[in-house]
Amino acid sequence: MSMFSKLKQIKDLRQQAKSIQSSLSQEHIEGTAAWGKIKIQMNGNQEVECVNIDQELLRSDKKADLENGVKEAINEAVKKVHKVMAAKFRESGGLEKLGLK
Repeated sequence: MSMFSKLKQIKDLRQQAKSIQSSLSQEHIEGTAAWGKIKIQMNGNQEVECVNIDQELLRSDKKADLENGVKEAINEAVKKVHKVMAAKFRESGGLEKLGLK
């Protein structure tokens, strides 16, 4: 493979990554915890867009429940984002398109 071909392959890879990242920014994924009393929404680039916490959990005696619930909701949202990311990558041609498989 010539140097020009390798450079073109790198350029194509960058373009594919930018395209996937742009597509992921349009996705909105929600993670929930505490029986729906905590909701975290993030986009496909794993940026938190919204946090919603039920008033009941804001009481000082519910601090531990709140902390655990936020952690669980974020982790759930991240797992869902990873699934969306994998699907977008497969849709774009995956490793085969890059000649890596």
